[in-house]
Amino acid sequence: MRIGDGEIGGKARGLLLIRDALDRNLDRLQRPGVQVGIPTMTVITSTLFDAFLERNRLHEVAASDLPDERMAHAFQQADLPVELVGDLRALTEEVRTPLAIRSSSLLEDAQFQPFAGVYATKMIPNNQADPNDRFRVLVEAIKYVYASTFFRDAKAYRQRVGERTGEKMGIVIQEVVGLRHFHRFYPDISGVARSYNYYPVGHAQRDEGVVNLAHGLGKTIVDGGATWAYSPSQPRTPPPFASNRDLLKNTQSRFWAVNMGSAPEYDPLRETEYLEQASLADADLDGTLRYAASTYDPASDRLIPGTGVEGPRALNFAPLLDVGEWPVNDILRELLRICEDTLEAPVEIEFAVTFDAKAELPARIAFLQVRPMVVPGFRIEVDPHEFGDPDILVASDRVMGNGVLETIRDIVYVKPDDYDPARNAEIAKEAAAMNRRFLDEGRGYLLVGFGRWGSSDSWLGSPVTWGQICGAHAIVEASLPSLPGDLSQGSHFFHNITSFGVPYFMVRHDSGGKIDWDWMKTLPVAGESPNLRHVTLEAPLTVKVDGRTGHGVIRRPTRG
Repeated sequence: MRIGDGEIGGKARGLLLIRDALDRNLDRLQRPGVQVGIPTMTVITSTLFDAFLERNRLHEVAASDLPDERMAHAFQQADLPVELVGDLRALTEEVRTPLAIRSSSLLEDAQFQPFAGVYATKMIPNNQADPNDRFRVLVEAIKYVYASTFFRDAKAYRQRVGERTGEKMGIVIQEVVGLRHFHRFYPDISGVARSYNYYPVGHAQRDEGVVNLAHGLGKTIVDGGATWAYSPSQPRTPPPFASNRDLLKNTQSRFWAVNMGSAPEYDPLRETEYLEQASLADADLDGTLRYAASTYDPASDRLIPGTGVEGPRALNFAPLLDVGEWPVNDILRELLRICEDTLEAPVEIEFAVTFDAKAELPARIAFLQVRPMVVPGFRIEVDPHEFGDPDILVASDRVMGNGVLETIRDIVYVKPDDYDPARNAEIAKEAAAMNRRFLDEGRGYLLVGFGRWGSSDSWLGSPVTWGQICGAHAIVEASLPSLPGDLSQGSHFFHNITSFGVPYFMVRHDSGGKIDWDWMKTLPVAGESPNLRHVTLEAPLTVKVDGRTGHGVIRRPTRG
């Protein structure tokens, strides 16, 4: 259903385009017992967003530098356009399944300025007995997504891309794909599949793509949490873990679900108001690990696909990828091909999978989103022998990007001597403050730190959003024995990095990579916070990345 005239936004536009492509290619996707399609959705056009701002005189508020919470509060006090209210009330009277209220701005999902994950998505249970309560919660969620158009991260992002014409927001109201298990509602599997892989493992090739899988809602992937990554052309390739015990330690241990039980504390200004995180023990109790987990047998030190025996669970999705109990991977490969043909570019898709033994078609693969990717074009050569050059500041054989950059004269780095993962949340706030100054001054910088930039789990890295570091023109993350050494490829954060062409270096502590911390300490200090230091250079660094091999170096301007 469509409510209003005007534009529907990038997210909705992409889904409608792929809907037609899926209809034309149904024969390629049909498998016994499996349903493939796009979940039911309603689109609110940008015209009603304009009316909401105009009639409530919110333009001055939107242009202000209010903190996000105060911005959201101001929007909650406003009234939705009367021509929208009737359709929304009818929707809540007819629909009782959980709903995802998703942004669909005019700027979203463009290839070179994708705005992926910049605006909010709010999920609601939509199960209150009183339709008035369901209506109130839906209205609050829509206002929250509208407000996110003017949150500080979104404004910083638009400043980074030079977008000054103003943003217009459409809304997609979409059923949440999943099943109810006691008071939790979630899919068995959420995933992101890309047709290009920046970090192939083993014999996998870059153009064979990569898939990231997680149990429960896709927020785990979007936020850069622990996921299972594999090449769709080689789903049985052993994972890059030193042992099964190492695998158990570093795979997903918690998942997101919609809370269908008692109403949480009222907080319409919080994106996760109606979400909860649960443990694998909860999923085991729900009976939803059947196709997602293997069971560890300590006596034989091996993993047994499935949950038929007692023991610790590891989310390696072996029943699907190794045993092939359902043709999920085959369908994903077809979906990637169809989307590539339709968009005429490499793509990233989001999807969810449920298994319902009571249903006529027990397996359901729901297509949630598609966006184009930017991949290496021209050829750059980086010789690994350069890694040992004394003038090299950073060297790595795991780099995302392609090209040469010679404009960076500023470095912001996490102070290595007293780094503590417990302060990662503080680091995120300090990085955001420095980033705003660089954006205001129109200067790019090199950002260097430990763990995953953009992780939702602050013990895995700094939980920054892309808007908080979007002024960085090159980024480095260093691993430690206590921090994982693998990048997340499934999040919006990394989609924005690749689309902007920001070189992203991952330097492992146990490999031949290099970061010259001592040299950075000798540079003039231009700014400092408790955990970060800003230093300046008289001449620019040279950043060089070979996108075909994943090799990259950052060269100092002069020896010294």
